Amino acid sequence: MIVNMREGATQQEIDHVVERVRSAGYQAHLTCGTEKTIVAAVGSQGRRNEIEALRAASGVEDVVSISTPFKLVSKQANPVSTVVRVGNVSIGDGSVVVIAGPCSVESREQILQTAQAVKAAGANMLRGGAYKPRTSPYDFQGLGEEALELLSEARALTGLPVVTEVMSSQDVEIICRHADMLQVGARNMQNFSLLRTLSESNKPVLLKRGPSATIKEWLLAAEYLLSGGNNQVVMCERGIRTFESEMTRNTLDLAAVALVKMLSHLPVIADPSHGTGRRDLVPIMSKAAIAAGADGIIVEVHPCPECALSDGPQSLDLPAFQQFMSELLPSRVNQLLAP
Repeated sequence: MIVNMREGATQQEIDHVVERVRSAGYQAHLTCGTEKTIVAAVGSQGRRNEIEALRAASGVEDVVSISTPFKLVSKQANPVSTVVRVGNVSIGDGSVVVIAGPCSVESREQILQTAQAVKAAGANMLRGGAYKPRTSPYDFQGLGEEALELLSEARALTGLPVVTEVMSSQDVEIICRHADMLQVGARNMQNFSLLRTLSESNKPVLLKRGPSATIKEWLLAAEYLLSGGNNQVVMCERGIRTFESEMTRNTLDLAAVALVKMLSHLPVIADPSHGTGRRDLVPIMSKAAIAAGADGIIVEVHPCPECALSDGPQSLDLPAFQQFMSELLPSRVNQLLAP
């Protein structure tokens, strides 16, 4: 349930409501706006009647029931869109953020060359996999800690904040030392142990949708993060598994982008690389995602896609990425490239 405080409610009145919410058996989550404060009473074992009685408390405007199972993620809990800050980059502030880089960090030369190229083309952040979950145990699994150190070097060289995937709770600490944002991959969207660990982290999280996950399941995965105290979460639509399996890798669900923007206050980005599996579809599906309301895109880029150790067919090469950026956001890119 949501307790809406009156505009100008005192700190003492807010503290009283928080105490009452906790004494009723709920967790109390505060959202402090410029004018009003919202206190969310979250949990399933509390005494609902005691929360409803707060309508009579001093400083309370109204008590509203949250109709969705994803309480803290919903716009009812926070009607103001969340802006997630990753280094010097803001996601969800109305601008379009572009995250680019290789699927896997393969060598020092590869990641530094890619980082410099995507920076020059106008990208805001660098992506690169250090630990790679692969369908086959015989495929390249990533360079691990060596890759993390190379990503740190690339950030120092270009100034681009780094996002990389975390696969297990045991890896969170070391990845936090090198990355600015931690990605939960599609296969780990419902790894609840990992989500609980990340909920206690002070790092922003990029939460990818699982290939067979419903929108509700995706939002509830985000609820795990927020319920543990981490509200710096970005949702990522990366394509779902449908009956189409020959012409595209996945089906990029742009309706989900639009719907999650309606249901939730969290930023949403799209991954047209994994969503289609085809580099020739990446530019047009990126434009479509932005038209659907996406706050940004994440794109795979490699100096030589045919030599890539993973996801070569869906990766743009460096000239193609520069052309892609000039078509995607021409005014911003031209400004960045101006002498």
